[in-house]
Amino acid sequence: MCCKPRSTFCCIYCTFYTLMIIFFLSVIIFWIIISPSNVKFHITEASLTQFNLTNNNTLYYNLKVNITVRNPNNNIIVYYRRIKAIAWYKDNDFGWVSLTPFDQGHKNTTFLQVEFKGQSVIKLKAQQLGEYKEETSVGIYNDLAVDLDLRIRAKYGRFKSSRFNPPIVQCRRLKVPLISNGKTPTPFSVTKCKSGSFFVDRDANAGRA
Repeated sequence: MCCKPRSTFCCIYCTFYTLMIIFFLSVIIFWIIISPSNVKFHITEASLTQFNLTNNNTLYYNLKVNITVRNPNNNIIVYYRRIKAIAWYKDNDFGWVSLTPFDQGHKNTTFLQVEFKGQSVIKLKAQQLGEYKEETSVGIYNDLAVDLDLRIRAKYGRFKSSRFNPPIVQCRRLKVPLISNGKTPTPFSVTKCKSGSFFVDRDANAGRA
């Protein structure tokens, strides 16, 4: 209940307090109505044409992956302003690629093609080196991964957010065949990536930790 009318300060305080409550309730109701679903990422194809680790710990690689990005929301547009793909093998990052920014509308699926090619120094532990040699003999590498480090904006109806960093998209435990001359590679199994709470700024969460 507000203060008496003769108290100007009290009335101003009550008005401000009421407006703040209305604002926060509006935000909550708006978010409930929007109820955003996480953007979905899948690696639909992956292959290696080179994956050679030398005695001096230099990895020569050529890894290609196809990724689908699905925005399942009816009323949210996603603006990808930075897309950095990172390739991993047994907890070692070895390749980095920056992709072209794009905008993704409602109920839209976008197809990305990524190629990691070059050389990098990695240091495998004794057990990991043994696993590498075994995988090389079979022609399938079992512990590859691709992460996507994104910076986005999102448009909810008419409201557009500022730029923020969603959680790192993690595509782990990829079993990728090596394509060799005269050999038919084992088909790659479509792999779902983990995108976390996609519309939450991961840096804001870190600040509260």
